[in-house]
Amino acid sequence: MKTIAANDLKTKGVSSIEKALEDSGEAIISVRGQDRYVVMDMEEYNRLRVCELEAALYETRQQLAAGEFVEESVDEHIARIRNTAK
Repeated sequence: MKTIAANDLKTKGVSSIEKALEDSGEAIISVRGQDRYVVMDMEEYNRLRVCELEAALYETRQQLAAGEFVEESVDEHIARIRNTAK
């Protein structure tokens, strides 16, 4: 994964990101020598979001199959949330 120094980003702008993303879909932005951020192209971001949503759906289906859910009215749900937050 390519690394972009924050100073290069400041001086060269978006072109430094575009150049870093030519070889891969992700790049690290370092600030004062420390890796701080990751930038990626939209295609990679969207792919990761789909993976995240599929994982959440899988987990939800597993919980439903195991009976790990509560059926209640909206008012009951709000009251339960308020009681567990204390």
